[in-house]
Amino acid sequence: MTSNMPISRAELADRIDHTLLRPEATREDVAAHVAEATELGVRTVCISPSMLPVRAGSMPVGTVIGFPSGKHHSLIKAMEARIAVDMGATELDMVLDYSAIIAGRPEEILGELSPVRDAAPHPVVLKVILETAAIYAAFGPERVDEADAAIANACELAAKGGANVVKTSTGFHPAGGASTHAVRVMARAVDPLGSVLVKASGGISTAARAVEMLEAGATLIGTSRSAQMLAELG
Repeated sequence: MTSNMPISRAELADRIDHTLLRPEATREDVAAHVAEATELGVRTVCISPSMLPVRAGSMPVGTVIGFPSGKHHSLIKAMEARIAVDMGATELDMVLDYSAIIAGRPEEILGELSPVRDAAPHPVVLKVILETAAIYAAFGPERVDEADAAIANACELAAKGGANVVKTSTGFHPAGGASTHAVRVMARAVDPLGSVLVKASGGISTAARAVEMLEAGATLIGTSRSAQMLAELG
């Protein structure tokens, strides 16, 4: 298959966190998922913490913390992080209590990031999920500028709290997943910080959609549809 996409199959694969977070997924499903990730040549896998440890060879293994609601106590999140790292995870996608973003409570945001970062120090990659679609829904269509400001501020606070990556979505919230608008807001917020990346996740199922996210400023793509997406590129 010939593709007119402005990205090669290998280049896109190198941006993908190949994700399997369905609650009904079995250990056999996870083993097949890891094998598929290796075959596809993607960047990493992301699986549920209860599926750790997993044999992944040289493939980096990621998992989720406080997933999907973000409503876990910060000390519970820290314990989840510590256990995950002890069981072989090298990347953690942590759901922030995004009600603190909506309410404008920076001290709560930093307060839950600190114990998690302490429990999983560098070089563990910490990705902080903001659940941007839920934030925009909470502010409503007439207050998009306020939502943008809240998201940008959350990105800055996440970086201050030790995040390596800020991420749009869990992919499980009824408000939706990633949008190019949210990615642009996040990318502008972290650009002056230099080393903090943006991950787009939630509803990204085609190569064209992934390219839109990358062009908007994302560096990483979270998807469970990696095989179909990469097949579009030949």
